[in-house]
Amino acid sequence: MVPTTKNELRKLVTDTTVGMYEELTPELVRLINETKNDSSLTEAQKQDEISLHMMGYVKSCTNEIIIEVLSEILGLED
Repeated sequence: MVPTTKNELRKLVTDTTVGMYEELTPELVRLINETKNDSSLTEAQKQDEISLHMMGYVKSCTNEIIIEVLSEILGLED
C-alpha cells in the first residue's frame, strides 16, 4: 500500500513498528536472560550489558521499520 495521506503514512509506520517490535522482542528477551544468568558478571556489568542490548534492540527496530516502510512505498522487493 502506497500511502497518499499523512494518516495513511502514520498507519503504515505504526503497523510496521508494532510488527517489528513484536518480531524482534524474543531475541531481546533471550539476550537479557543470558546476561542475567551470567555468573561471571557483576550486577553493575549485567545492567550495563542489558542497557546495551536495549539500545541495540531499538536501533535494529528503527532501521528495520525505515527499510520496511520505504520498501512498501517504493515497491522494492527482497
